[in-house]
Amino acid sequence: MSSIKFIDTHFHLFDFKNKDMKYEHFEPEFIHPLLGTKLQKLSESSYLIENYLDDIKTSNVPKAVHVQAAMGSKDPVLETKWLTTIAEKTTYPNAIVGHADLKNPKVENVLVRHCEYSRLKGIRDFSYGDYLVEENFHKGFSLLGKYNLVASLDVPWNNMHKLRDLAIKFPNIPIIIDHAGVPTERTAEYFNNWKIGIQKAAEAPNIFCKISGLGMADYQWTTDSIKPWVLHCIESFTPKRSLFATNWPVDKLFSNYETIVNAYDKITLPFSKSERELMFSKNAETLLSLIHI
Repeated sequence: MSSIKFIDTHFHLFDFKNKDMKYEHFEPEFIHPLLGTKLQKLSESSYLIENYLDDIKTSNVPKAVHVQAAMGSKDPVLETKWLTTIAEKTTYPNAIVGHADLKNPKVENVLVRHCEYSRLKGIRDFSYGDYLVEENFHKGFSLLGKYNLVASLDVPWNNMHKLRDLAIKFPNIPIIIDHAGVPTERTAEYFNNWKIGIQKAAEAPNIFCKISGLGMADYQWTTDSIKPWVLHCIESFTPKRSLFATNWPVDKLFSNYETIVNAYDKITLPFSKSERELMFSKNAETLLSLIHI
């Protein structure tokens, strides 16, 4: 068991009995680009806060950040409301990254309603295509600065230069790259291309890298197999702009919670105590203004 204090900056809850929310990723016809039909295993039962608390009990996780899990709901704010109710009873989640379609011309109303809940600290936009350069996306994105919200984005390596340009255009908005840029392959050629993309993104000082979800393209991952990916993120962003997360329970398909935390712990042993504290907890505390326990 790792004793290091770990703030998990990316976990999900889902309640299939809650009719206010829809989970398109778990519907039978959905084929995940990395996981294929493996997500169907998670659709067999809800994953609730008591399940998460049971999974983290052998790790030192005093705080955690819930990242939007509901997809396709009529009102994304209802997920934030539901999570706030849970947090009032259990203290978890300590921060919430909710969903909003930043391309929607009426998105400000959604942001205002999200911000009625004090744990709401960021917005995740699950857009596809070339949205990073679209003017309607930029208009919605600019509102995150107005409401003091962090942006959480899934961006592949070949779009990192566009993400860098977006960050430069909006220097007052912190951007978190989810899942280390969601690498989809484990070939040497892909790794080299991904490294270039990560380095491009790191050029913007308001971009942070969330190291997580590496099991999604490496089902039999080991500490050694993920180590080069983890270290390149840290080398590019430095410990001051790197965060760790588990992507739970999605990565539960390939491992257990303690194994993931222990892997991060082992990989970062060469770093100083203060650098490790930044990556495992302090960056999250600062960036997401986590509710004090």
